[in-house]
Amino acid sequence: MSTRIATGGRLLNKSNAVSFSFNGKQLRGYEGDTLASALLANDQMLVGRSFKYHRPRGIVAAGPEEPNALMNLGRGGQFEPNQRATTTELFDGLEAASQNHWPSLEFDVGAINKHLSRFLPAGFYYKMFIHPRPFWKHVYEPIIRHSAGLGKAPKEQDADSYEHFHAFCDVLVIGGGVAGLEAARTAALAGANVILLEQTAHWGGRAPVDGGVVEDMPVTSHVDALVAELSAMENVHMRTRVMGAGVYDHGYLLGYESLKDHAPAAQGPRHRLWRIRAGHIITATGAIERPLSFAGNDIPGVMLAAAVRDYVVNFGVSVGDRTVVVTNNDDAYRTAIALVEAGLTVPAILDARVLPEDSILMARAKELGVRVMMGHAVSSVKGGKRVTSVDVCSQAGEGAVLETIECDAVAMSGGWSPVVHLWSHCGGKLVWDTNLASFRPDVNHPPIGADGHGFVTAAGAAAGFFGLDDILHDAHAAADGVVTTLGFKLPVDVVSPNADRQEESPLAPVWMMPHGANVKLREKTWLDYQNDVKVSDVRLAAQEGFVSVEHTTRYTTLGMATDQGKLSNINGLATLAGALDADIPTVGTTTFRPPYHPISMGAIGGEARGDVFQPLRRTPMHDWHETNGAEWEPVGHWRRPYSYNRPGETTHDAVMREVTNTRTNMGLLDASTLGKIIVKGPDAGKFLDMLYTNMMSSLKPGKCRYGLMCSENGFLIDDGVVARIDDDTFLCHTTTGGAERIHQHMEEWLQTEWWDWNVYVANVTEQYAQIAVVGPNARKCLEKLGGMDVSKDALGFMEWVDGELGGFKCRIYRISFSGELSYEIAVDAGVGQAFWDALMVAGHDLGVMPYGTECLHILRAEKGFIMIGDETDGTVIPQDLGLNWAISKKKEDYLGKRAQERSHMVDPTRWKLVGLETTDGSTLPDGAYAVGEGVNENNQRNMIGRVTSTYHSPTLGKGIAMGLILNGPDRMGEVLEFPGTDGKTYSAKIVDPVFYDKEGEKQNV
Repeated sequence: MSTRIATGGRLLNKSNAVSFSFNGKQLRGYEGDTLASALLANDQMLVGRSFKYHRPRGIVAAGPEEPNALMNLGRGGQFEPNQRATTTELFDGLEAASQNHWPSLEFDVGAINKHLSRFLPAGFYYKMFIHPRPFWKHVYEPIIRHSAGLGKAPKEQDADSYEHFHAFCDVLVIGGGVAGLEAARTAALAGANVILLEQTAHWGGRAPVDGGVVEDMPVTSHVDALVAELSAMENVHMRTRVMGAGVYDHGYLLGYESLKDHAPAAQGPRHRLWRIRAGHIITATGAIERPLSFAGNDIPGVMLAAAVRDYVVNFGVSVGDRTVVVTNNDDAYRTAIALVEAGLTVPAILDARVLPEDSILMARAKELGVRVMMGHAVSSVKGGKRVTSVDVCSQAGEGAVLETIECDAVAMSGGWSPVVHLWSHCGGKLVWDTNLASFRPDVNHPPIGADGHGFVTAAGAAAGFFGLDDILHDAHAAADGVVTTLGFKLPVDVVSPNADRQEESPLAPVWMMPHGANVKLREKTWLDYQNDVKVSDVRLAAQEGFVSVEHTTRYTTLGMATDQGKLSNINGLATLAGALDADIPTVGTTTFRPPYHPISMGAIGGEARGDVFQPLRRTPMHDWHETNGAEWEPVGHWRRPYSYNRPGETTHDAVMREVTNTRTNMGLLDASTLGKIIVKGPDAGKFLDMLYTNMMSSLKPGKCRYGLMCSENGFLIDDGVVARIDDDTFLCHTTTGGAERIHQHMEEWLQTEWWDWNVYVANVTEQYAQIAVVGPNARKCLEKLGGMDVSKDALGFMEWVDGELGGFKCRIYRISFSGELSYEIAVDAGVGQAFWDALMVAGHDLGVMPYGTECLHILRAEKGFIMIGDETDGTVIPQDLGLNWAISKKKEDYLGKRAQERSHMVDPTRWKLVGLETTDGSTLPDGAYAVGEGVNENNQRNMIGRVTSTYHSPTLGKGIAMGLILNGPDRMGEVLEFPGTDGKTYSAKIVDPVFYDKEGEKQNV
């Protein structure tokens, strides 16, 4: 049985006992325990059930590679599923429950699946759920949906908070073992700014467990000295409980920090997502021990040898009174030695190798009285919910049982695989190391940065060095090389520490036990513990033609569990290679993708939840609008006044009043939300010529020009007025909803296509308040404020000028989206409200009145001006809207030009923009379709157009609309039918889209 022992437990505080529950049963552990070590200390070997066959599962590992011990933790607003017991730190009151069983862990009805295994081989779902077709909806799908998933989905709102944190450094070291500590020390002594992250709560990694001597002192003392030295350095920032989750382009790394999972009562956020930019990244992420493949290797009590050692040394926990060790390398002997020294029994070490002489570790094990059986293997492990015995066979044979050894635990070691995930996330290549029988980083093909040089370096075990002395020397050399490339110089007296070397016998690559295992044994040999993938499944996939490793993983689900193949992939690749009679490097590897280890959705969201999930953006005049009856309309993340409703007034009446007043007197519009993007640099004109359909480089300073912007597919994505500030500077106005999108669009092209152009862009939308002063009395109002000449001669249409109005520094644009005399005036955001107030006072006797977005839409529709999002829907090109005049014939190219020359873009049957007037003066329904003669293949009436925007115009006293109609410009005067959803059919005549002041005299007075 597994139990707490008197010795060991270096991480425990035995003076502080804590209580916790597992499946409702109250248990006890100590401060410093993990949930896994505490469960083992209470003889809880069975911790879950596998996904497919619901086989009993026990703890296998001691770190994030654990595939079995997944728990539902907490309750209510602090409930979270699929948490690994091996990485969950124990605290008083912790509540844990096992997953994937019914009605209980000990008695699971789903276990019947193991008796149906011959009918559920790899890929059975691709074959079974096709026929008969009617079964899918009523039989297959309900069963699959009921069976899918692990754990339970939370039902209550998350009670915790989360945050994001940005950091910058010269050197980022991932991993706080001896390699990471040494690399950080070397980089720091060279003067670099260093961040050191460790995913556990303790420094030193495996070294304190495995032992060793560094500079004549125990490795534990060396670790303590390193930590103390680094802690005292001002240029070093050290954090525990932070996992390096993913490496991305340009030295960008995501770190995932657990702040209070171990202390849920503490104040502050639960998790923190680090966003780090580093000059160089060093991955000192260590290595993961591989399991061995033999029949029954999934029975609770079969564990990784290093994990068994960890539980004894770190937590004072024995996983069994009698532990058989099975291995193909020397490292597992450390486990046998640790067990014997703790007073436990090791009946035998089954070593698949046949060596000419004993290694140092082997000799030490024999001195302690451990029986070493060379050339032997496990034929099968016996037991149900825990190990009872091991059948021993010859490794070279087919599995004939030579003897049976009674035991209650098996410690297996198939060698070590460097943790190459972070190295691989951003394109780092791997090379097969025959000595290690594993993949390691290819130093000649690192992840490449924008400068063409590598920006990630692996160190220590992560680079394929496993001896303590080799690890320290490699980490020192790696950091020295990194700081040198960054321009730092390491003092000559800073050298790598030396460790006593302990030579080990070479590993023997063993991918299956025994080597010639028969079919019966292979069907009980597990590769992926969580997804129940067996050796026989991989061989079947190869037999059925799935020879690509990516195809095999998908067909069998190998490595697709929540541990992402940390334990199963190498053995799976080797099995596939064996089935194909190919080398492992030829088969290749699966793709490593971030995150390295699952991270919480809360950490991804950060502060973006509840009221700040989508923060509302407000202009400087927002409170004034609120006070004065604004009815709000969401536009992107902004809230804009739709209308200003007076007491007892309907929204429709308010809009009609605003339109009439703006046409006859004067209106004010808060236009602060319109995008304002500065484009600056010697190549700014050339850049804008590519972005807009018309020519911008010819625009003179002090002038404005309306422009259209298309995607590379030719479709219209935005429009606005561009003002040229000086020879190198332009200010581009965009739609309210398009500011961020167009800014991103510009940055994308600058960074990916025209990266060598000397130009930069900046989104300054929120830096300015912008107010449109519109109507016949607009100029009179500005003249009352005084300060500058705003006459037609001083400031012509489509011009701008800097100056002062009423004591406010401002920039005035002489542009109009209403067809009336209009000025758009930009001031600093901080004085936006004061300037608005000044305009209201100056315009009081001139009939000033604020107007909202619906009035704006009616004004522009009366003038036939298009609106992005109304007249466009992602499939419309400028030519559809009659905007050919805004497409330059002088330019050789612009984004979308070639796309607009494709056959379907120049198709004469494309719908074109026209104006529409109902025959009875009513208003057309928004989005209504025009119907033509005949029916289509679905026996529906043919559609020949649609309404894009429609309003009642108080100026004209009737309904007006704009629409896209088949051959519309050639059908002027024709009457079309528009069926409405209200059962009524509307008749509308095709007319010119410009309903008001076609010559533009009013806007140019």
